[in-house]
Amino acid sequence: MATKVILPEAELPTHWYNIVPDLPTPPPPVLHPGTHQPVGPDDLAPLFPMDLILQEVSQERFVEIPEEVREVYRKWRPSPLYRAHGLERLIGGPARIYYKYEGVSPVGSHKANTAVAQAYYNARAGIRKISTETGAGQWGSALAFACAQFGLECEVYMVKASFEQKPYRKAMIESYGGKIHASPSTNTNYGRKVLEEAPDTTGSLGIAISEAVEVAAMNADTNYALGSVLNHVLMHQTIIGEEALRQLAMVDEVPDVVIGCAGGGSNFAGLSFPFVREKLAGKMDPRIVAVEPAAAPSLTRGEYRYDFGDTGMLTPLVKMHTLGHDFLPDPIHAGGLRYHGMAPLVSHLKELGLIEAAALHQTETFRRAVEFARVEGIIPGAEPTHAIAQAMIEAEKARETGEEKVILFNLSGHGHFDMAAYQAFVDGKLQDYEYPADRIAKSMKKVPIVAG
Repeated sequence: MATKVILPEAELPTHWYNIVPDLPTPPPPVLHPGTHQPVGPDDLAPLFPMDLILQEVSQERFVEIPEEVREVYRKWRPSPLYRAHGLERLIGGPARIYYKYEGVSPVGSHKANTAVAQAYYNARAGIRKISTETGAGQWGSALAFACAQFGLECEVYMVKASFEQKPYRKAMIESYGGKIHASPSTNTNYGRKVLEEAPDTTGSLGIAISEAVEVAAMNADTNYALGSVLNHVLMHQTIIGEEALRQLAMVDEVPDVVIGCAGGGSNFAGLSFPFVREKLAGKMDPRIVAVEPAAAPSLTRGEYRYDFGDTGMLTPLVKMHTLGHDFLPDPIHAGGLRYHGMAPLVSHLKELGLIEAAALHQTETFRRAVEFARVEGIIPGAEPTHAIAQAMIEAEKARETGEEKVILFNLSGHGHFDMAAYQAFVDGKLQDYEYPADRIAKSMKKVPIVAG
């Protein structure tokens, strides 16, 4: 039976952690898509409230969490830290395995941590509606929930492949009062353009982002919200790592390996950034591993370049590991990880050598997820199956070498809406996809050439 480490509610963190001031070298600036010059607050104002723009460029190490946000957080935070005794017995050897479980949130994933914050700041700015994209539906569900807390409308563009795979995400979003469309849709100019050129496309996060950005840009009472990638989004998620640090201290443990799955980078950063801080301060020295799908391998096979965050080239240019903004992923079940780029801060840490990256196929991640579920009881979301698999790989290495290792990973959400993927696995129908090198090369030819 897993040991559950509960942080007292009184210990709920009061501040998010901003990693930027602690980095050995500053991250490259965000550039205007037309001029290739650094963007200013006025460039972002059509999409975001000023509070979030200031957080995006903040040099403060710690940013206070508003009490209104903490009040909503208290519905599920602090989230539990478990020691995975069942998994340890299954693998054997000396490794001690812990996981931070974010599936206890109302929407079943970590995404609510930033959704609540973004909805609060938009409501405070007088915004009426927020538009967004979603891959697997976790972010869309989280934002719909958050908008309901602060009296906002929510419009969600969901990648068509996931929209068809996960109909109950649509029901969840609509139950919270949100509106949801399969992307590409006929609602936007860009969606109609994509459908004219590729009527059978299964969509992509880049396309869905373009649609959501277009809706926000064309309506003065509407702002856009992103569930990953941006600095302020990653900062909001650091409440995960701040809690985990305190919980591990309660049981006198220091991790040797910290692991998170990675698509855009939010749950990985949320767990790992506070540990990077401790690593930079010389207080601990864990290996920190981001695990992505082999079908969307931005960190392991993408180039570190300036690129657009969306397929329609409406967003600013950010320097990140990218597969090219017109990346069209294979329809793997880890929909939340099917993105062409990695968060600029995560990419920067990879370039600095402060984190590592690995890529796994979905048949392996689901095989290990089923093993995990049978001994730990939690059916993981499709995305964190990658973190579980990597944690098991690390524990098996420790068994072979006899080294005592403390392994920590982020179980970023449950898999109750991913049962079609589990059914495909147990029926032997799950297929692996290796993203072809020629498709990467083709996409990279369309990435803008930017000095620096």
